[in-house]
Amino acid sequence: MDQHEFQRRTKALAIDAITMTGSLTPGRAVDIIARQLLRSATSVGANYRAACRARSPQEMFAKLSIVEEEADECLYWLEILDESHLAPSSAVQPLRGSASEILAMVVASKRTLRRRITVNRESAIGNRQSQVTRES
Repeated sequence: MDQHEFQRRTKALAIDAITMTGSLTPGRAVDIIARQLLRSATSVGANYRAACRARSPQEMFAKLSIVEEEADECLYWLEILDESHLAPSSAVQPLRGSASEILAMVVASKRTLRRRITVNRESAIGNRQSQVTRES
């Protein structure tokens, strides 16, 4: 999956969360949980876009770590809505599936990026040549 498709998927997660929470019966618990869900779901896409604009692999890794945290938090709030029966499972399950897939892909991307950063760091160290000159 390319970067633009992943951006589309993260945006779809946010829009689906907005739509789903808008259909819930208002109440104190629902309002609090819906607000938290919306904050984390929209943050997934916004932070992924920021990761795509990272200036270095290390910065991208840091931004992807935020995406991972927000996707996991999104899953948490979806689980709370589902298990407390504040939202119908039929409305929550598709979002849980999307958030789980996004989380898995971000974790895999971070793993790959970490390997690439390590390899690049090791090759940079291995390619250094001595600056000391010998006098005979």
